[in-house]
Amino acid sequence: MVVQAKKRELKEAQRRRRQLEERCRLEESIGNAVLTWNNEILPNWETMWCSRKVRDLWWQGIPPSVRGKVWSLAIGNELNITHELFDICLARAKERWRSFSTGGSEAENEDAGFSAADREASLELIKLDISRTFPNLCIFQQGGPYHDMLHSILGAYTCYRPDVGYVQGMSFIAAVLILNLDSADAFIAFSNLLNKPCQMAFFRVDHGLMLTYFAAFEVFFEENLPKLFAHFKKNNLTPDIYLIDWIFTLYSKSLPLDLACRIWDVFCRDGEGFLFRTALGILKLFEDILTKMDFIHIAQFLTRLPDDLPSEEVFASIATIQMQSRNRKWAQVLTALQKDSRDTEKGSPSLRH
Repeated sequence: MVVQAKKRELKEAQRRRRQLEERCRLEESIGNAVLTWNNEILPNWETMWCSRKVRDLWWQGIPPSVRGKVWSLAIGNELNITHELFDICLARAKERWRSFSTGGSEAENEDAGFSAADREASLELIKLDISRTFPNLCIFQQGGPYHDMLHSILGAYTCYRPDVGYVQGMSFIAAVLILNLDSADAFIAFSNLLNKPCQMAFFRVDHGLMLTYFAAFEVFFEENLPKLFAHFKKNNLTPDIYLIDWIFTLYSKSLPLDLACRIWDVFCRDGEGFLFRTALGILKLFEDILTKMDFIHIAQFLTRLPDDLPSEEVFASIATIQMQSRNRKWAQVLTALQKDSRDTEKGSPSLRH
């Protein structure tokens, strides 16, 4: 027994030493990457961001200390939002909150054709959603250090885009940005991100365009994972069942936060096509399990993925996914499907269920 106990102690000591060595290697790697980003890439962003060296480094994950800066540059600011505009929108939001809390008249709260009831529902939904945003972190809930910041950004956005308002799921996107940027820059990135075609289609619930995105996804699904695609078809499992939540929150609700941030890294680099490539990577990772499941169990599994997904395994799976079908890339397939749906009254056959 003494000998066995000593063997166990030795194994445990070896395991701890390996973990320490791995941690040291990781810290050294991150440190070197930070230097490269700060000293070489960021000062020469316009000329370097699309180089092969930077793309390879990007795929490995952006160091947390420079992630916010890189995301801001990659997302861009096509809307030309300034810090001053954020302050104006935030002031309007605060005034509206005060008006509602003091029972201001409906006339005071109506603008751009949106009723006070709509506004109040939107504000109530923000309050409710914030309480459900990364609850395990306990930093966005009432009394947490980031509660007011998240509330401010979402409120300001409803004033900036009253036509869109607040939609469930936005809080997760804003929260991830807040963890990496200050308030004004997070608002700028948030507004520009939601203005991208894919995000706008989903958040405005443009059913026709959403169907086109699902149809484009299925083209690459069938190309990359024919066996699983056939199994899903046999079980009448359509992409909306699992994709909507993944796309709405950019995986931040469905995946561990560190992994979601790495997904965001490459999404900022490659655009919307990477969101669908990630979905296929996840499906491929669990293909063997999913092909043995029926409709209910597949839906349950995909809407609640395992909490301990290792980043490297997920990215290795994503790397095997080819986003090319008959020599057409994601954007070309999507554009062709959009044209088909416009050209015919009922839409392209590709969109029919």
